[in-house]
Amino acid sequence: MARVVVDVMLKPEILDPQGRAVMGALGRLGLTGIASVRQGKRFEIEVDGEISEDLAERLDELAGSLLSNPVIEDYEIYEEVPDEEAACDCEDCDCGDDESAEPGARG
Repeated sequence: MARVVVDVMLKPEILDPQGRAVMGALGRLGLTGIASVRQGKRFEIEVDGEISEDLAERLDELAGSLLSNPVIEDYEIYEEVPDEEAACDCEDCDCGDDESAEPGARG
């Protein structure tokens, strides 16, 4: 199973009131040295099987029309490669690796 991530951000020339509000809150909370904050959206799409060229094109169309507003937002699509070792500690998962005697042990 593959995972595709679509990050959507306001275009740089578009004002970002939510990012500006967070920026103000950071200062009030004592966090200094932050130059700017921009807010965005992240979509994680899990795909059965491999990502074919046709599917990649369809996902790009989806990102450009449904997940983002092309007038005010830019988007970036990338395939996220899962870190299998970090995702499994074999103590309380369904990976099927029953040979592990210790949590996190890999055989």
